[in-house]
Amino acid sequence: MSLRLIRHLLALAFPLGLVLLGACATPVVPSPPQAEIGSVEISSGLELRRLIVRNAHPKGTVLLLHGFPETLYAWKNISLELGTDYEVHAFDWPGYGQSSRPSAETFAYAPHDYARVMKDYIERSHIDKSRLVIYATDIGALPALMAALDEPAIARKIIVGDFAPLDRPQYMQASLQSLKTKSSSEPTRAALNRNRDDILENAYRRGFSKEEQFDVAQEFKDDMLRGWGRPEITSADAFYHYYSHFSDDQHFFEANLERLKTPVTVVWGERDFYIHKEMGAEFAGKVGLNLILLPGVGHYPHLQSPQHTVDGIRSAFREVSP
Repeated sequence: MSLRLIRHLLALAFPLGLVLLGACATPVVPSPPQAEIGSVEISSGLELRRLIVRNAHPKGTVLLLHGFPETLYAWKNISLELGTDYEVHAFDWPGYGQSSRPSAETFAYAPHDYARVMKDYIERSHIDKSRLVIYATDIGALPALMAALDEPAIARKIIVGDFAPLDRPQYMQASLQSLKTKSSSEPTRAALNRNRDDILENAYRRGFSKEEQFDVAQEFKDDMLRGWGRPEITSADAFYHYYSHFSDDQHFFEANLERLKTPVTVVWGERDFYIHKEMGAEFAGKVGLNLILLPGVGHYPHLQSPQHTVDGIRSAFREVSP
């Protein structure tokens, strides 16, 4: 065989070998996101239990803030879905889950105190605020907006919903109204603690017929139960203390609405049983925003229709330039 012929055959074989190698190679499949649950101490000395879903090349960071009577487990599945593109954080507010339960004499559990907790968490976690979207519901929403009054660059966007930014008791369910009145707040606090099991099982079902009701993961229910009953202060106690300062912080926030410069989206469950959509409509009108109403959805959109939450967060990253 001539040298020229050998060279010709080798030239033909080389690309064929590459093709065969490529066909036999095992494709690299990205590992699914994992939720890391641990704790962190913030500058005030409080210890927060937190959940983080990390991403090797995140398109941004998401911070999820829960409401009453929830814990960070409210966000677990949403965090895992968002974790395919973003780094995701959630934590238990003081008084909830496994975070610190300081006495009311040393920590007021007020919205403005929770605002400081959120700011401290962002700093302690070294989150890039220019690439941060905050999604906050119920008791978590007013603190996020109060933090934004002092620091407009706290996030690139804040999504809030199903909360009470304004002192409008007429838009709130009766038991919440009673927490805002000093004479009735203590009996309401006692009733909340007495009815713990019913609240944890049915809070998210209120306002729906039996056929319309939905359920949540047992893991989440168990975590709320463990968190509620810690001896220092119950979740109902923390909620009571939050409300004891609520009206003052609502008045402060409304008086300073012109300072709210951070981009905000307002989302509301159309059938919110606890804080009626009229609250959202008035707030959105005052700050010049559209109100996004979710048809058929109640006070807990992230539990009842989590895909709305996921889609809203992804949309926020697309809408606002870094």
